Amino acid sequence: MRRQVSFFPLPPDRGPAGDSELAGSPHPGPAGESGFDPPSPSGDDGGLAAAGTRVLSVRELTGRIKAILDNHPGLREVLVRGELSNFKDHPSGHLYFTLKDEAAALRCVMFRGRREAAFPAWSGATLPRNGEVVVAQGYVSVYERDGSYQLYVQHLWRDEQARLGALYLALEELKARLQAEGLFDPSRKRPLPLLPRRVGIVTSPSGAALRDMVRVIRRRFPNAHLVLIPALVQGDEAPADLARAVDLANACAACDVLIVGRGGGSIEDLWAFNSEAVARAIARSAIPVVSAVGHETDFTVADLVADLRAPTPSAAAELVVPEKRVLERRVADLALRLQAALRQQVARDRARLEKMCTRPALARPLTGIYQHRQRLDELAHRLGLAARRRLERARAIDERLRGRLEALDPLAVLGRGYSLCLDASGRPVSGVAGVRVGDRVRVVLRDGALGCAVETVDVASPACSLGRERHDGEIP
Repeated sequence: MRRQVSFFPLPPDRGPAGDSELAGSPHPGPAGESGFDPPSPSGDDGGLAAAGTRVLSVRELTGRIKAILDNHPGLREVLVRGELSNFKDHPSGHLYFTLKDEAAALRCVMFRGRREAAFPAWSGATLPRNGEVVVAQGYVSVYERDGSYQLYVQHLWRDEQARLGALYLALEELKARLQAEGLFDPSRKRPLPLLPRRVGIVTSPSGAALRDMVRVIRRRFPNAHLVLIPALVQGDEAPADLARAVDLANACAACDVLIVGRGGGSIEDLWAFNSEAVARAIARSAIPVVSAVGHETDFTVADLVADLRAPTPSAAAELVVPEKRVLERRVADLALRLQAALRQQVARDRARLEKMCTRPALARPLTGIYQHRQRLDELAHRLGLAARRRLERARAIDERLRGRLEALDPLAVLGRGYSLCLDASGRPVSGVAGVRVGDRVRVVLRDGALGCAVETVDVASPACSLGRERHDGEIP
């Protein structure tokens, strides 16, 4: 006989995905009281059609259940204690196991990325074993392929480390907040002074770490001056005391560099250096701070905020002060190099000077002056000759012009025996037509003038008149 499978639809007054109760879980009671229709004996789907609801696939129903679990605020982050069983370290690096107690069991998975970041770190030698009691922190969701819910583990501790797990969560929150404020930014890190005169140490005055640091500093640089600012390094009062000591060192301004630290111990012993008060005191310090907490494997918030992290207090002492003997050798080496460089420079300058002294300009510096003087004398002589020749030419031109002017000068004509005849009005008489008998004329001679009266007027050429006058004047 063929079996028939009937699906029970949800009642119309209940939401398919928003209910706190899972769909498909029938409630006890008589038919009709549970909110579900009984299956049809004949196998028809009349009841399904009457309900008017859509048939869900397994994937859709599982998805709705997964959404309910993922969005439930009480399942997003949970801490679960249980006995470990079915533990499997998969070759992929994922961890698969079950947590159980006397009444229930819970499937768990821890992916490789979370395994590597777990605290404390799980390595192959320290992985938990079946039967151990552990505390897991994570969130609940559905693995859809198997249709089962499981815990996705983010952190895993042994039961005795559960309290440390809670502290670790608080520590991660503090780190995230301080990093968001930029307190871990590498650009804030300041370099240490090369040769500090005063080294401040904030630590317990009775701890072995102080003795180690003093011994190392005295061995490396005995001249260094040490300033101890005592403080508690563990306990509930340690964070405030450490912060006060750092602030006191800055207020006194008596140190060039500051070491804040302590020796090794358990994580509880070192927890004071994970406090926010100590981190902020180091961040606001005007003095460069070197953190030296515990051993090389111990990391604290103080290490992240400090200008420099030292793996141990002794290493901090070595980082803070240089070794005096090394400095002395370095200074001596630099002095030798400086002397050699100076000798080489002096030798180069001497050779250059000697080479320059062989040049004529420096060997006989007056020769050039004498040559310029001789050249100056030649130029002066040539200038004198040119000036005289120019003056002579000017004088010759002057004489020629003077002769021309004298030839044109009417007074010069009078000097040769001629005279100038002027009428009564002072105008020259150029011919006999301008005068009449009886007119008064003025005759200008070379050395004077004559006032004359015209007695006769002869109209004839000047040459004839002159020749006749000469003829008349000859002595017989």
